[in-house]
Amino acid sequence: MENTLIMIAAVALYVLSGAVFTLRLFRTDSLKRPAKSLGLMLGFAALLLHAYLLYLLLHTMHGVNFSFFNAVSFAAWVISLLYLLAALSKPVESLGMVLLPMAALTLLLDHFFPGISLLPPDTNWELRAHVISSILAYSVLAMAAVQAVLLAVQDRHLRKHHPGGFIRALPPLQTMESLMFEMIMVGFVLLTLALASGFVFLDDMFAQHLVHKTLLSLFAWLAFGVLLWGRYRFGWRGRTAIRWTLTGFVVLALAYFGSKAVVELVLKLP
Repeated sequence: MENTLIMIAAVALYVLSGAVFTLRLFRTDSLKRPAKSLGLMLGFAALLLHAYLLYLLLHTMHGVNFSFFNAVSFAAWVISLLYLLAALSKPVESLGMVLLPMAALTLLLDHFFPGISLLPPDTNWELRAHVISSILAYSVLAMAAVQAVLLAVQDRHLRKHHPGGFIRALPPLQTMESLMFEMIMVGFVLLTLALASGFVFLDDMFAQHLVHKTLLSLFAWLAFGVLLWGRYRFGWRGRTAIRWTLTGFVVLALAYFGSKAVVELVLKLP
């Protein structure tokens, strides 16, 4: 019962924080806009409660319970943490209206659909490092994907000469695009480390239960690599950059969670 109340409080705080950042975009009158500090405080409070729940759910007597919805919830927590830290100094508030409600949704799904998929307590540090770098890479590139969606909406409105509503409150197009590429660069480095650690420390990255994840991760890595090369060599931007970003992220999401969802939710395997 106590955990349920904490979960409800965390969900409410995430939603309220997301609402604050959304209102800041849609209300141009500074007197009617809620303070940015309020959104940050609500967000960090939600993060603390979320972290407590994750600790209870992940750590068991028999190892770390990295079930599908636990993994999704943990990834959402990392994404929210990175977002709120970035929001302290960078103009990324617009991401909050998507990322924070999504974190709330993962908490609800984790609560109502619990599962068991244990990582043994004697798991070596190499595998733990691989898992952590993978989650960090996914989290940063997820932020880049949301940024790409907002960039696409902004670009479409500007092309039609209708920069109204929250579009007017967004940073300039060039700033939005630069932020997206900063995220992609960081995410690409983390994804490279995740893949390298997997090939070095895991026994066989092309084993039957890993081959789909490995191949999809490599395709995603290639997509982001081509995008960064195209940006450097040919100055790719705009719709081309958005398409490559979203394609790479969709493939990466399938690699990280697609096969896990099939195994745990469809096939019901441990």
